[in-house]
Amino acid sequence: MNKREFLKKSGIGALGLLAAPSVLSAQDKLRTIKPDGRIRTAHIGVGNMGAADLNDISSHPQVDVVALCDVDAINLSSARKKHPNARVFFDYRVMLEDMADEIDAVIVSTPDHMHAPASMLAMEKNKHVYCQKPLTHYVSESRAMKKMAEEKGLVTQMGIQVHSFYDYKLATMLIRDGIIGKVHTVHAWSPKSWGYNGPKPVGEDPVPAQLDWNLWLGVAENRPYKEGFYHPGNWRKLMDMGCGTLGDMGVHICDTPYNALNLDVPMTIKNECRESNGFGYPENNIVTYEFPGTDYTTETLKWIWYDGPGMPPPNKDLVLPGAKNESSVKKKASTNISLDANIAAEGELPEQGTMFVGTKGRLLLPHFMQLPRKIVKGKYVDISKEINKYNLGAPIRNYESEGPKHYHQFIDACLGKDKCTAPFEYSARLTETILLGVIAGRFPNKKLHWDSENARFLEEEANQYLSGKYRKF
Repeated sequence: MNKREFLKKSGIGALGLLAAPSVLSAQDKLRTIKPDGRIRTAHIGVGNMGAADLNDISSHPQVDVVALCDVDAINLSSARKKHPNARVFFDYRVMLEDMADEIDAVIVSTPDHMHAPASMLAMEKNKHVYCQKPLTHYVSESRAMKKMAEEKGLVTQMGIQVHSFYDYKLATMLIRDGIIGKVHTVHAWSPKSWGYNGPKPVGEDPVPAQLDWNLWLGVAENRPYKEGFYHPGNWRKLMDMGCGTLGDMGVHICDTPYNALNLDVPMTIKNECRESNGFGYPENNIVTYEFPGTDYTTETLKWIWYDGPGMPPPNKDLVLPGAKNESSVKKKASTNISLDANIAAEGELPEQGTMFVGTKGRLLLPHFMQLPRKIVKGKYVDISKEINKYNLGAPIRNYESEGPKHYHQFIDACLGKDKCTAPFEYSARLTETILLGVIAGRFPNKKLHWDSENARFLEEEANQYLSGKYRKF
């Protein structure tokens, strides 16, 4: 069954998704909505995380969703049911061309390799852009997106929602106020495994009837469709489309220490992992960065990221009060959100999190929705007085109320009522840092030296991975 037959039999064609090969709307062109007091949004990618982005953006009372785009007709059908007045497209390029005068802001929620192509085209057409994390797939793209946003004076935001959450804002304030002195080491970890240690797939499977495989591949190298390897989710594990666990959870978890310490990009990067297979990312990575110092750190800062099953390994910096010794530390899942933040009463690390190590103690920040905790000389220290002085109110433990904040901040900024806290000016640097660690995985156990001014590694062999060749599609 081809895509056209699928659309007819599924009833999606009756919803207006079968008007043309790339433009999928049976409606007449919508009347132009005056942008005064309203923001008209177009959404590129409306399945999975894209569906969540669409829900939270559209929950803003001054948003009108005018366009929906996805390479999967089922995703489009689901989104269209919630936004029946929006025009629908398979190809974002056609959407941006056809509706150039009817869109104020674009939300990009595609796989990583299509973030920059879609965002750059939207910005070229002077549209404000909210782009999911990591901002780009290549370092060169991050710098290009930052430059264009600045030159055009556009409102931009990267999709790191926890940036606007209570506990992360609190941790940033505490660190900047010197609660543990100057920070010399950061440990950050996630046991998730967006890696693939197996062989490259052989053969091909039929492309699902609802999927435009060519448009899904986009700028990536052409290849046969193989079920279970690409759409809808496993692309994160693969070098040509995703950025591994570091590019997924690492952006969220590393955001707060990166922001709190006012870091730039690192001087050196080393990734302890298996040899590169040229297809999938390693399932376990230990990435060590060295950063130049800031007002909140010692002369230099050591930062260690751990990901994959069993991470992090035992380390004296991670031993918590109640633990018998370094090797006895257990990791406790942080899915049970608790107001009292008693996650470490028995020496158990949160499943994911960050440990700041300073000259006057340590600060543990679980991921997510749990209070940071200060540790000095092996004991927890009460920091309620420090917390109370910020007048943040009681800790918020409701994701339904916290989740939309980051999105609404973007819309309010488009309306001139607020400023984004994760614009491309900031998020491009954070993403560059993340991607340098990803690249280091191609050269296991080798220290790479980064020349930020010239955007090049001193190790010439690594520079080929700073950018990629775009396929014409």
